[in-house]
Amino acid sequence: MFNTSSFHKISHLIIFMAQKPQRLHHQIAGTTLQSTSKRARTITTQTQSSMKEAFSNYADYLNTLNDKRERIVKASRDITMNSKKVIFQVHRIGKNNKEEVLDKAENDLMTVKNQYISRLAKELGGTDFWKLRGAYSPGVQEYVEAATFFQFCKTGTLLNLEEINATLLPLCDPSFEPLQINILDYLLGLADLTGELMRLAFGRISDGELEFAEKICRFVRDIYRELTLLVPHMDANYDMKTKMDTMLQSVVKIENACFSVRVRGSEYIPMLGSNVPSSLLLGVPDSEF
Repeated sequence: MFNTSSFHKISHLIIFMAQKPQRLHHQIAGTTLQSTSKRARTITTQTQSSMKEAFSNYADYLNTLNDKRERIVKASRDITMNSKKVIFQVHRIGKNNKEEVLDKAENDLMTVKNQYISRLAKELGGTDFWKLRGAYSPGVQEYVEAATFFQFCKTGTLLNLEEINATLLPLCDPSFEPLQINILDYLLGLADLTGELMRLAFGRISDGELEFAEKICRFVRDIYRELTLLVPHMDANYDMKTKMDTMLQSVVKIENACFSVRVRGSEYIPMLGSNVPSSLLLGVPDSEF
């Protein structure tokens, strides 16, 4: 006969045996979840710390870069201001003071290079200076304009990019990549040069130096012709295309002035500095009226 008490004991044992692994499973699972959670918290903390450090380093880099940019902008403004002084000095040139004016302009140009561009070169040393081009480009363009203007008035030739960059090499630390003016800034400065040459041509006409004015006319025309061949192959650059339009206007104004004086020169005798009185209408001496 089947013993019910034994049955109950066996039943309880079976239930106990069935429940024990389940509780063990829950215990193991709970321990694993707690361990995984602790590791996740540890990894999250380390990641946050690394990200915080990376952001802090990047913020320091941006602050340093902004400070450098401000100093470079200041140097560019100084270059622009003092280069303009060189241009104004060259415009004082006349029949009797050419050597004196050009000597003074040459000394001023050397000061711009050795004092202000040298400071710019030191700021840009050891950096990818092309990244900061927007901060110093206006000053460099003005320096190109002043240097090429002086060179033309002294020798009648164009100062090319290679020659300008060669003068900058002694200003740079030899352990770093030297500061070099790029082709775009050179061409933009050259485009501005034509405006100064137009003013110079009008001044020479007023002083009766028509041959010098015609030389300027040919020089400006040659620059414009060469750039019309080059600019279409450049990357889209609004500033360059705008300056090309202005350059064409300068060429036309110089040509018209030289043509008018050459063809109707007698009408311009008083303007050209002659002591002979004449009528501005007919170009004949007043004594014939």
